[in-house]
Amino acid sequence: MITSVPVATVATRSDVLRRLELDVRRRVDGRASGDHATLTIGPGSERAGARAYEPGDDARLIDWNLTARSAETFVRQTEADRESQTWIVADRSASLDFGTTTCEKRDVVLGAVAAFGMLRLGGGNRIGLVMSGTDTLVHRPDRQGRNAFMAALSAVYDTPRMQAPPGEGTDLAAACRWLQGAARRRGQVVVVSDFLDPDRWQREIRLLALRHEVIGVHVTDPRELELPDVGILGVVDAETGRQRYVSTGSRGLRERYAAAAGARNQAIRTAIHAAGADYLALSTDRDWLTDSVAYVSRRRTLRAPGPAQSYARTMPTAPDGAPVTRPGLALR
Repeated sequence: MITSVPVATVATRSDVLRRLELDVRRRVDGRASGDHATLTIGPGSERAGARAYEPGDDARLIDWNLTARSAETFVRQTEADRESQTWIVADRSASLDFGTTTCEKRDVVLGAVAAFGMLRLGGGNRIGLVMSGTDTLVHRPDRQGRNAFMAALSAVYDTPRMQAPPGEGTDLAAACRWLQGAARRRGQVVVVSDFLDPDRWQREIRLLALRHEVIGVHVTDPRELELPDVGILGVVDAETGRQRYVSTGSRGLRERYAAAAGARNQAIRTAIHAAGADYLALSTDRDWLTDSVAYVSRRRTLRAPGPAQSYARTMPTAPDGAPVTRPGLALR
Protein backbone atom coordinates (compact mmCIF):
# COMPACT_ATOMS: atom_id res chain seq x y z
CA MET A 1 0.00 0.00 0.00
CA ILE A 2 1.38 3.38 -1.02
CA THR A 3 0.67 6.20 1.40
CA SER A 4 0.60 9.80 0.28
CA VAL A 5 2.66 12.47 1.98
CA PRO A 6 0.46 15.25 3.39
CA VAL A 7 0.40 18.35 1.21
CA ALA A 8 1.26 20.56 4.18
CA THR A 9 4.43 18.55 4.81
CA VAL A 10 5.57 18.81 1.21
CA ALA A 11 4.79 22.54 1.11
CA THR A 12 6.70 23.18 4.34
CA ARG A 13 9.75 21.22 3.19
CA SER A 14 9.77 22.93 -0.21
CA ASP A 15 9.46 26.36 1.36
CA VAL A 16 12.26 25.73 3.90
CA LEU A 17 14.68 24.34 1.30
CA ARG A 18 13.89 27.10 -1.20
CA ARG A 19 14.50 29.85 1.36
CA LEU A 20 17.65 28.06 2.51
CA GLU A 21 18.99 27.89 -1.04
CA LEU A 22 18.23 31.56 -1.71
CA ASP A 23 19.90 32.62 1.52
CA VAL A 24 23.05 30.62 0.78
CA ARG A 25 23.31 31.90 -2.80
CA ARG A 26 22.72 35.50 -1.69
CA ARG A 27 25.51 35.33 0.90
CA VAL A 28 27.91 33.51 -1.42
CA ASP A 29 27.39 35.89 -4.36
CA GLY A 30 30.61 37.82 -4.87
CA ARG A 31 32.51 35.81 -2.27
CA ALA A 32 33.21 32.71 -4.37
CA SER A 33 33.38 32.92 -8.14
CA GLY A 34 34.84 29.53 -9.06
CA ASP A 35 36.48 26.36 -7.86
CA HIS A 36 39.95 27.22 -9.13
CA ALA A 37 41.96 30.39 -9.69
CA THR A 38 43.67 29.23 -12.90
CA LEU A 39 44.90 26.18 -14.78
CA THR A 40 47.51 24.30 -12.77
CA ILE A 41 49.76 21.33 -13.19
CA GLY A 42 48.65 18.34 -11.17
CA PRO A 43 47.24 14.78 -11.18
CA GLY A 44 45.01 14.27 -14.19
CA SER A 45 44.55 12.54 -17.52
CA GLU A 46 45.20 15.43 -19.97
CA ARG A 47 48.82 15.80 -21.03
CA ALA A 48 50.40 19.21 -20.35
CA GLY A 49 53.97 18.74 -21.57
CA ALA A 50 57.05 17.39 -19.84
CA ARG A 51 59.88 18.57 -17.62
CA ALA A 52 63.31 17.35 -16.60
CA TYR A 53 63.42 14.53 -14.07
CA GLU A 54 64.08 15.65 -10.48
CA PRO A 55 65.05 13.54 -7.46
CA GLY A 56 61.91 12.16 -5.85
CA ASP A 57 59.82 11.95 -9.04
CA ASP A 58 57.90 8.74 -9.62
CA ALA A 59 59.71 6.55 -12.16
CA ARG A 60 56.33 5.53 -13.58
CA LEU A 61 55.87 9.08 -14.90
CA ILE A 62 59.01 9.02 -17.04
CA ASP A 63 58.33 9.87 -20.68
CA TRP A 64 60.47 7.16 -22.28
CA ASN A 65 59.96 8.31 -25.89
CA LEU A 66 61.10 11.87 -25.14
CA THR A 67 63.91 10.57 -22.95
CA ALA A 68 65.19 8.35 -25.77
CA ARG A 69 65.15 11.22 -28.29
CA SER A 70 66.81 13.80 -26.07
CA ALA A 71 69.28 11.62 -24.12
CA GLU A 72 67.99 13.31 -20.95
CA THR A 73 65.38 11.96 -18.55
CA PHE A 74 61.98 13.67 -18.71
CA VAL A 75 58.73 13.07 -16.82
CA ARG A 76 55.20 13.66 -18.06
CA GLN A 77 53.06 16.54 -16.76
CA THR A 78 49.28 16.56 -16.82
CA GLU A 79 46.60 19.18 -16.25
CA ALA A 80 44.88 18.79 -12.90
CA ASP A 81 41.36 17.42 -13.19
CA ARG A 82 39.03 20.39 -12.76
CA GLU A 83 35.95 18.66 -11.37
CA SER A 84 35.97 17.63 -7.72
CA GLN A 85 34.16 15.11 -5.55
CA THR A 86 32.66 16.11 -2.21
CA TRP A 87 31.11 13.82 0.37
CA ILE A 88 29.12 15.21 3.31
CA VAL A 89 28.53 13.18 6.47
CA ALA A 90 25.50 14.53 8.34
CA ASP A 91 24.94 13.36 11.92
CA ARG A 92 21.21 13.07 12.75
CA SER A 93 21.44 11.36 16.14
CA ALA A 94 19.15 12.30 19.04
CA SER A 95 21.75 14.59 20.62
CA LEU A 96 21.26 16.97 17.67
CA ASP A 97 17.56 17.44 18.54
CA PHE A 98 18.42 20.12 21.05
CA GLY A 99 18.56 23.90 20.98
CA THR A 100 17.91 26.79 23.35
CA THR A 101 18.33 29.85 21.11
CA THR A 102 16.90 30.62 17.67
CA CYS A 103 17.13 27.05 16.35
CA GLU A 104 18.14 23.49 17.17
CA LYS A 105 21.42 21.81 16.38
CA ARG A 106 19.71 19.67 13.73
CA ASP A 107 18.77 22.90 11.92
CA VAL A 108 22.41 24.01 11.92
CA VAL A 109 23.41 20.61 10.52
CA LEU A 110 20.89 21.06 7.70
CA GLY A 111 22.21 24.56 7.03
CA ALA A 112 25.83 23.44 7.03
CA VAL A 113 25.06 20.64 4.57
CA ALA A 114 23.29 23.15 2.31
CA ALA A 115 26.13 25.69 2.53
CA PHE A 116 29.00 23.30 1.79
CA GLY A 117 27.01 21.52 -0.92
CA MET A 118 25.87 24.64 -2.76
CA LEU A 119 29.35 26.12 -2.60
CA ARG A 120 30.58 23.09 -4.57
CA LEU A 121 27.81 22.95 -7.18
CA GLY A 122 28.71 23.55 -10.81
CA GLY A 123 31.76 22.83 -12.89
CA GLY A 124 30.99 19.13 -13.10
CA ASN A 125 31.54 18.67 -9.36
CA ARG A 126 29.94 15.65 -7.75
CA ILE A 127 28.37 15.69 -4.28
CA GLY A 128 27.43 12.65 -2.19
CA LEU A 129 25.77 12.36 1.22
CA VAL A 130 25.89 9.97 4.17
CA MET A 131 23.59 10.27 7.21
CA SER A 132 24.50 8.67 10.53
CA GLY A 133 22.68 8.37 13.83
CA THR A 134 19.46 6.96 12.36
CA ASP A 135 18.02 3.43 12.47
CA THR A 136 19.94 2.56 9.30
CA LEU A 137 22.92 4.15 7.60
CA VAL A 138 21.48 6.35 4.84
CA HIS A 139 23.60 7.33 1.86
CA ARG A 140 23.01 9.09 -1.44
CA PRO A 141 25.52 8.44 -4.26
CA ASP A 142 27.67 11.28 -5.54
CA ARG A 143 25.90 13.03 -8.39
CA GLN A 144 26.26 16.18 -10.45
CA GLY A 145 23.79 19.03 -10.59
CA ARG A 146 21.39 20.96 -8.41
CA ASN A 147 18.45 18.53 -8.64
CA ALA A 148 20.47 15.63 -7.27
CA PHE A 149 21.81 17.73 -4.40
CA MET A 150 18.39 19.14 -3.50
CA ALA A 151 17.04 15.57 -3.37
CA ALA A 152 19.82 14.66 -0.93
CA LEU A 153 19.11 17.81 1.11
CA SER A 154 15.42 16.82 1.26
CA ALA A 155 16.44 13.46 2.73
CA VAL A 156 18.32 15.28 5.50
CA TYR A 157 15.31 17.48 6.19
CA ASP A 158 12.93 14.50 6.34
CA THR A 159 15.01 12.56 8.88
CA PRO A 160 12.75 11.87 11.89
CA ARG A 161 13.71 12.72 15.43
CA MET A 162 15.47 9.85 17.13
CA GLN A 163 14.47 8.56 20.57
CA ALA A 164 17.35 6.14 21.14
CA PRO A 165 21.10 5.88 20.54
CA PRO A 166 22.28 5.00 17.01
CA GLY A 167 21.96 1.32 16.18
CA GLU A 168 24.88 -0.99 15.52
CA GLY A 169 26.76 0.17 12.45
CA THR A 170 24.87 3.47 12.11
CA ASP A 171 26.90 5.82 14.29
CA LEU A 172 29.35 8.49 13.11
CA ALA A 173 32.31 6.10 13.08
CA ALA A 174 30.37 3.63 10.91
CA ALA A 175 29.48 6.37 8.42
CA CYS A 176 33.14 7.42 8.09
CA ARG A 177 34.16 3.78 7.77
CA TRP A 178 31.64 3.22 4.96
CA LEU A 179 32.92 6.31 3.20
CA GLN A 180 36.48 4.98 3.18
CA GLY A 181 35.38 2.34 0.70
CA ALA A 182 32.85 4.43 -1.23
CA ALA A 183 34.97 7.54 -1.86
CA ARG A 184 37.62 5.97 -4.08
CA ARG A 185 38.64 9.23 -5.74
CA ARG A 186 40.59 11.86 -3.85
CA GLY A 187 38.29 14.72 -2.84
CA GLN A 188 36.77 16.62 0.05
CA VAL A 189 34.89 15.12 3.02
CA VAL A 190 32.82 17.34 5.32
CA VAL A 191 31.73 15.76 8.63
CA VAL A 192 28.94 17.72 10.37
CA SER A 193 28.22 16.57 13.93
CA ASP A 194 28.34 17.48 17.60
CA PHE A 195 30.91 14.65 17.97
CA LEU A 196 29.33 13.41 21.21
CA ASP A 197 29.63 9.78 20.06
CA PRO A 198 32.37 7.64 21.62
CA ASP A 199 35.88 8.40 20.43
CA ARG A 200 35.81 5.69 17.74
CA TRP A 201 35.16 8.37 15.12
CA GLN A 202 38.66 9.85 15.54
CA ARG A 203 40.37 6.79 14.05
CA GLU A 204 37.98 6.68 11.09
CA ILE A 205 38.44 10.39 10.36
CA ARG A 206 42.21 9.90 10.53
CA LEU A 207 41.97 7.16 7.90
CA LEU A 208 39.82 9.41 5.69
CA ALA A 209 42.34 12.25 6.05
CA LEU A 210 45.10 10.03 4.66
CA ARG A 211 43.50 10.37 1.23
CA HIS A 212 40.98 13.20 1.36
CA GLU A 213 40.74 16.79 2.52
CA VAL A 214 38.58 16.43 5.65
CA ILE A 215 36.71 19.21 7.47
CA GLY A 216 35.14 18.56 10.87
CA VAL A 217 32.17 20.89 11.47
CA HIS A 218 31.43 20.96 15.21
CA VAL A 219 27.85 22.00 16.05
CA THR A 220 27.14 23.21 19.59
CA ASP A 221 24.54 25.03 21.67
CA PRO A 222 25.46 27.61 24.34
CA ARG A 223 23.42 25.77 26.99
CA GLU A 224 25.80 22.82 26.59
CA LEU A 225 28.62 25.03 27.86
CA GLU A 226 27.03 26.54 30.96
CA LEU A 227 24.04 26.04 33.23
CA PRO A 228 21.64 28.89 34.11
CA ASP A 229 20.79 29.65 37.72
CA VAL A 230 17.15 28.48 37.67
CA GLY A 231 16.99 26.39 40.86
CA ILE A 232 16.17 22.69 40.58
CA LEU A 233 16.51 21.66 36.93
CA GLY A 234 15.54 18.34 35.38
CA VAL A 235 17.88 17.24 32.60
CA VAL A 236 17.37 14.30 30.24
CA ASP A 237 19.87 12.48 28.04
CA ALA A 238 18.25 12.62 24.60
CA GLU A 239 19.71 9.28 23.50
CA THR A 240 19.49 7.11 26.63
CA GLY A 241 16.47 8.71 28.31
CA ARG A 242 18.32 8.97 31.65
CA GLN A 243 16.98 11.80 33.78
CA ARG A 244 18.58 13.65 36.65
CA TYR A 245 17.68 16.64 38.79
CA VAL A 246 20.42 19.12 39.61
CA SER A 247 20.50 22.21 41.79
CA THR A 248 21.65 24.96 39.45
CA GLY A 249 21.61 27.41 42.37
CA SER A 250 24.98 25.96 43.41
CA ARG A 251 27.72 28.17 42.07
CA GLY A 252 30.29 25.43 42.50
CA LEU A 253 28.19 23.04 40.41
CA ARG A 254 27.81 25.58 37.60
CA GLU A 255 31.56 26.25 37.58
CA ARG A 256 32.41 22.55 37.50
CA TYR A 257 29.92 22.00 34.70
CA ALA A 258 31.34 24.89 32.65
CA ALA A 259 34.90 23.62 33.18
CA ALA A 260 33.97 20.06 32.16
CA ALA A 261 32.03 21.25 29.10
CA GLY A 262 34.88 23.51 28.01
CA ALA A 263 37.38 20.67 28.42
CA ARG A 264 35.14 18.36 26.37
CA ASN A 265 34.87 20.85 23.51
CA GLN A 266 38.61 21.44 23.54
CA ALA A 267 39.18 17.66 23.49
CA ILE A 268 36.93 17.35 20.43
CA ARG A 269 38.79 20.13 18.65
CA THR A 270 42.16 18.57 19.52
CA ALA A 271 40.99 15.14 18.34
CA ILE A 272 39.83 16.53 14.97
CA HIS A 273 43.14 18.33 14.43
CA ALA A 274 45.10 15.26 15.56
CA ALA A 275 43.22 13.20 12.97
CA GLY A 276 44.57 15.46 10.23
CA ALA A 277 41.32 17.32 9.57
CA ASP A 278 40.42 21.00 9.64
CA TYR A 279 38.05 22.33 12.29
CA LEU A 280 35.05 24.64 12.00
CA ALA A 281 32.82 25.52 14.96
CA LEU A 282 29.15 26.41 14.40
CA SER A 283 26.66 27.29 17.12
CA THR A 284 22.92 27.77 17.37
CA ASP A 285 23.42 31.28 18.77
CA ARG A 286 25.55 32.54 15.87
CA ASP A 287 24.99 33.08 12.15
CA TRP A 288 26.09 29.65 10.92
CA LEU A 289 25.90 30.72 7.27
CA THR A 290 28.26 33.67 7.72
CA ASP A 291 30.69 31.44 9.61
CA SER A 292 30.55 28.76 6.89
CA VAL A 293 30.99 31.15 3.95
CA ALA A 294 33.81 33.01 5.72
CA TYR A 295 35.56 29.70 6.37
CA VAL A 296 35.30 28.57 2.75
CA SER A 297 36.41 31.98 1.46
CA ARG A 298 39.40 31.89 3.80
CA ARG A 299 40.34 28.43 2.55
CA ARG A 300 40.12 29.62 -1.07
CA THR A 301 42.69 32.28 -0.23
CA LEU A 302 44.92 29.71 1.44
CA ARG A 303 44.67 27.43 -1.61
CA ALA A 304 45.87 30.10 -4.04
CA PRO A 305 48.82 28.95 -6.20
CA GLY A 306 52.09 29.50 -4.37
CA PRO A 307 55.58 28.15 -3.84
CA ALA A 308 54.18 24.99 -2.23
CA GLN A 309 52.91 23.81 -5.61
CA SER A 310 56.40 23.73 -7.08
CA TYR A 311 57.60 21.82 -4.02
CA ALA A 312 54.75 19.33 -4.39
CA ARG A 313 56.10 18.30 -7.80
CA THR A 314 59.18 16.86 -6.11
CA MET A 315 57.20 14.82 -3.59
CA PRO A 316 56.87 11.03 -4.04
CA THR A 317 53.59 10.13 -5.71
CA ALA A 318 50.98 7.50 -4.99
CA PRO A 319 49.69 5.05 -7.63
CA ASP A 320 46.95 7.53 -8.57
CA GLY A 321 49.54 10.23 -9.24
CA ALA A 322 48.74 12.32 -6.14
CA PRO A 323 51.56 13.54 -3.87
CA VAL A 324 52.08 11.44 -0.77
CA THR A 325 51.95 13.53 2.41
CA ARG A 326 51.89 12.80 6.10
CA PRO A 327 48.50 12.78 7.86
CA GLY A 328 47.54 16.34 8.70
CA LEU A 329 50.01 17.91 6.24
CA ALA A 330 48.25 19.84 3.49
CA LEU A 331 50.20 21.55 0.73
CA ARG A 332 48.23 24.63 -0.10
